[in-house]
Amino acid sequence: MVCITVSTMTAIKHALQRDIFTPNDERLLGIVNVCKAGKKKKNCFLCATVSTERPVQVKVVKVKKSDKGDFYKRQQTWELRDLTEVDAKDANKENPEFDLHFEKVYRWLASSTAEKNSFISCIWKLNQRYLRKKVEFVNVSSQLLEELPKAEESVPSGESQSVAGGDEDALDDYQELSTREEQDIEGMMEVCEYAISNAEAFAEQLSKELQVLDGANIQSIMASEKQVNILMQLLDEALGEVDTIEGKLSSYEEMLQSVKDQMDQISQSNRLIQISNTNNGKLLDEIQFLVNYMDLSKGHIRALQDGDLTSPKGIEACINASEALLQCMNVALRPGHDKLSAVKQQQLLFADLRDTFARRLTNHLNNVFVHQGHDQSSTLSQHTAELTLPKHNPLHRDLLRYAKLMEWLKNTHREKYEGLSRTYVDYMSRLYEREIKDFFEIAKIKMAGTTKEAKGKFGLHGSSGKLTGSTSSLNKLTVQGSNSRRSQSSSLLDMGNMSASDLDVADRTKFDKIFEQVLSELEPLCLAEQDFISKFFKLQQHLTVTPPLAQPEAEETDGGMSSRVPPQAEHRHSFSSEKDLVRLMMNKIFQSIETELNSLIALGDKIDSFNSLYMLVKMSHHVWTAENVDPASYLSTTLGNVLVTVKRNFDKCISGQIRQMEEEKISKKSKVGILPFVTRFEEFAELAETIFRNAERRGDLDKAYVKLIRAVFMNVEKVANESQKTPRDVVMMENFHHIFSTLSRLKISCLDTERREAKHKYTDHLQSYVINSLGQPLEKLNHFFEGVEARVAQGVREEEVSYQLAFNKQELRKVIKEYPGKEVKKGLDNLYKKVDKHLCEEESLLQVVWHSMQDEFIRQYKHFEDLIGRCYPGSGITMEFTIQDMLEYFSSIAQSH
Repeated sequence: MVCITVSTMTAIKHALQRDIFTPNDERLLGIVNVCKAGKKKKNCFLCATVSTERPVQVKVVKVKKSDKGDFYKRQQTWELRDLTEVDAKDANKENPEFDLHFEKVYRWLASSTAEKNSFISCIWKLNQRYLRKKVEFVNVSSQLLEELPKAEESVPSGESQSVAGGDEDALDDYQELSTREEQDIEGMMEVCEYAISNAEAFAEQLSKELQVLDGANIQSIMASEKQVNILMQLLDEALGEVDTIEGKLSSYEEMLQSVKDQMDQISQSNRLIQISNTNNGKLLDEIQFLVNYMDLSKGHIRALQDGDLTSPKGIEACINASEALLQCMNVALRPGHDKLSAVKQQQLLFADLRDTFARRLTNHLNNVFVHQGHDQSSTLSQHTAELTLPKHNPLHRDLLRYAKLMEWLKNTHREKYEGLSRTYVDYMSRLYEREIKDFFEIAKIKMAGTTKEAKGKFGLHGSSGKLTGSTSSLNKLTVQGSNSRRSQSSSLLDMGNMSASDLDVADRTKFDKIFEQVLSELEPLCLAEQDFISKFFKLQQHLTVTPPLAQPEAEETDGGMSSRVPPQAEHRHSFSSEKDLVRLMMNKIFQSIETELNSLIALGDKIDSFNSLYMLVKMSHHVWTAENVDPASYLSTTLGNVLVTVKRNFDKCISGQIRQMEEEKISKKSKVGILPFVTRFEEFAELAETIFRNAERRGDLDKAYVKLIRAVFMNVEKVANESQKTPRDVVMMENFHHIFSTLSRLKISCLDTERREAKHKYTDHLQSYVINSLGQPLEKLNHFFEGVEARVAQGVREEEVSYQLAFNKQELRKVIKEYPGKEVKKGLDNLYKKVDKHLCEEESLLQVVWHSMQDEFIRQYKHFEDLIGRCYPGSGITMEFTIQDMLEYFSSIAQSH
């Protein structure tokens, strides 16, 4: 590092002061030439400055020489108050390195140790003078912090003073004159005109005047001694007066002491009176509290002990008394009340009244249950002739008068409340079981027929409502196969093992009405009973949280519907909510409904498996209605369980139809015609579309449609392949035409693809049958032209075909002569008769086929003429008959038959 001489440093200092610090109203007090430690960079200067204006600001400024000229510029500035530590690195050895700790540590290397020490000393003095801030000076000699460093002794006094801050020391000795002092000096100097020319004479005169003033001061002090003595005498007199006043005050204090004691006694008495009044007020409040909240009127006591529980007024009085008693028993006693004997007596009285009234109420309600039950059972006979269930609205109306008393019993005597609940459930379950069994017995009789013959036929014994008889009588009613169209029509409904003659549309409509009547009677019965239970036993049935006992909805599977959660799973749930209690009570009261419904469904399915369609629609609608009212209600759950059985029977019906298609056998001696299962599908679709119109379970029918139609397609092809009497194309054409007509008429949207497929199959097989049949009337002519086409296909030029031995003009004329118009008409007449034998009358496709044959014959005729024109040009060979002749042949043959 280049060392700068003292004279150069002084010049630099004056330049910096002039160019940088004076414009900013700052004075430069210390400077050191440095560079950053450990790095080779250009030198710079650290300057310690103070502002010339107050308050004084002390800064450390980094100044660097500009690269573009010989002038200096400020590069970085730190406030001295931000300095926390100065590290001189070594206090004993000369070391030019030092660190300044501001917001971070700056490491510097001075040009000389003397400059470093001088700068550190300047920093210490500025801190002591202006900031008094605790700055740590580390590795700095104590002498350096007390006086100028010895290293400066070798520096000339003027230069050292300028470098180390001598201007600041001179600033300490100088005191500025005040304005008044300046005016006095000027006045004195004006009096003494020689003050400027003769300073010694002026100083001598000032000294004489100062002596005169001192003498005057001494005389004034001596003259004031007499006044001091007078002042002392006055003070002594004042002290005497003070003693007199203190004596009088002491006597007055003694006189007031007795009054003070009396006032203290009065104050103590007033405080005790106030405490007594406060205690009396609190005691009165406690007594009023106990009297107001723990006192039961005599009228309420009489109502609880002997109140009439049969009349409306008596029930109302008992309700008011029970509520008052409950309020008295539930009052929140304050601390200590329970230790009062009166409170204990009242509590014992309340407990006794509670137990007495609870016992009276329980006995009365038990009797009400029994008497009301007997009254209800006596009216059952009037419902036996009609398919209706007895209404329990009068019973519910009478019992609901006790609803508030049941709530009171629930809050006070839980065990008696639960006992009454069990009693009600036990009794009502027996009552409903009798009513429901009788009701379903009537429904089964109406379904099977009201005659004794119907009872024996379906094995209905007693009131159990179960199918115990043999089903052989039903099996004997199966349809016997017949070759006639009438016998085929009579077998259309051979799905439920009963004939259409026995079960017509009227029978199914009657079954539908009976089943709807059964569900319509059960639904209000269950809803009314559930509503009554929730109100009478104060159980909230409309909760937003799904209870643990709520069973999940049945889910669709490929094979049908998966069964719901079994009833045994209910025992794994705790009946924690009141809604669960409602469900439990409803399950016990109506435990026979699900069994009877399943039995009725089994009977309907036994009578006619098509009844499962009606039952699926009706049951789905009622399940949907019940779920809208309360998705977790007993009715919704029970009907949902039964719906699983109905859906299973529906799937069984569909499977039975498919199985019967697969087992279908045709006669080998008679023509096939429209297959029975095709007609049965038509009848099924017509019936299903009538039943499922606007039904909720339309999706189930659509799935069944797809299964059935695919089975119909597959088995039509199977029968067509096995047919011996009727050509395969005829079987396919007629049956797929019938299927296409059925689907087009019914407009079943889910079977649009199958409808188009049926039309395609019908069209293809019609064309195939026509082509194969037309090859017979003109057999030789067909074979001849097939040979011509074969030669052309092999590469023989068309105009050279006539040179082939087997296909020359002479052979062509010979073949054409074999088919004059008369022979062609005869062949077509035989063809018409053969087609008539193949086709069945029901589908009426004879004219359609005949017209298609006419079009195909004309097409072949034109094709033959075209071949003659191309392969035998200029031969003049033509057919023995014209297209007009053919049209007349086809028309006359169709009219003659």
